[in-house]
Amino acid sequence: MSKMNLNLVSTSPLTMRRRVAPAFGLFFLSPLVAEFLLGNISISSIAAPLFFAPMYGGGAILIREITRRFHRGWPTMILLGLAYGVIEEGLITQSLFNPSYAGQELLSSTYIPALGMGAWWTLFVLTLHTVWSTSVPIALMESLVPDQRTRPWLGKIGLTVVGLLFIFGSAINFFGTYVQGFFLSTAPQLIGTLVAIIVLIVVAFAIHQSSLSITRGIAPSPRLVGIVSLVASSLFMVSNHLLHSWLTVCVCIALFTIMIIICTRWSRSEGWGESHLVALAGGALLTYAWNGFLQYPVIGAKGTVDLIGNGVFALIAIILLFLALYRVRRSN
Repeated sequence: MSKMNLNLVSTSPLTMRRRVAPAFGLFFLSPLVAEFLLGNISISSIAAPLFFAPMYGGGAILIREITRRFHRGWPTMILLGLAYGVIEEGLITQSLFNPSYAGQELLSSTYIPALGMGAWWTLFVLTLHTVWSTSVPIALMESLVPDQRTRPWLGKIGLTVVGLLFIFGSAINFFGTYVQGFFLSTAPQLIGTLVAIIVLIVVAFAIHQSSLSITRGIAPSPRLVGIVSLVASSLFMVSNHLLHSWLTVCVCIALFTIMIIICTRWSRSEGWGESHLVALAGGALLTYAWNGFLQYPVIGAKGTVDLIGNGVFALIAIILLFLALYRVRRSN
């Protein structure tokens, strides 16, 4: 077959659909995990992803596509997820600085006057975005298409469209939040937020995956990785449900430190692979699944309807997790 024919095959409509399909799935999976599985939005408001997907899904796709285009790995992906969290909560909703965001006093405990921020809320909400809004959906979707895991899913046009959707979704959420309380952060707070975002992005791309790939020991079983992930993420959620204090901040920092050390060591061990990544994401996913039954929805119906919805979303999460594990094992 000639080179021209090979190019025609690689850009056929079927091939294009197979490449774009995972990006389309991630576009909706991110808000479904971030809001519905968490329990923030009831199943009665099932159309809400159309409102949240451009920002959540668009952000997740941009993080994933940029990381893969620059041939980087999960350290870059996670730091970009953290940068996304700072963008959403520091620039778009500005909940990091709003003392009465969503009608709640989220900054009153562990308040830092010099920054106009609450340490507890900052750690809590940025963790939600870094882990669950971006990293978990990306890991699951990549595992569902293991043959395309490290390849870009979108071309330049697709990436541009997603970027415009993200800007549009962010603008809609900004104005929607603003009209609820007419709050704007101060100039120093906004400048500090922009500096933090830039620093995170620079550090994300300063990390080279090759420098982290030194083999040390044997990787544990994926089952153990999943259990550790489930326990750690559950402890994080329980501690934040019980207290909004400096003790909670200390617990969260301790959990972050332990998980970073453990995951860094495991990922540099012999035998570490895609099944371990799915297990790591799966443990966190299951934590959101049980948390949904305890979370009071801020949008949509409460009571029985909400509980039924929690069950539906938890079941979907479990099915996706098992399907991801099946796909990864089958590809090995």
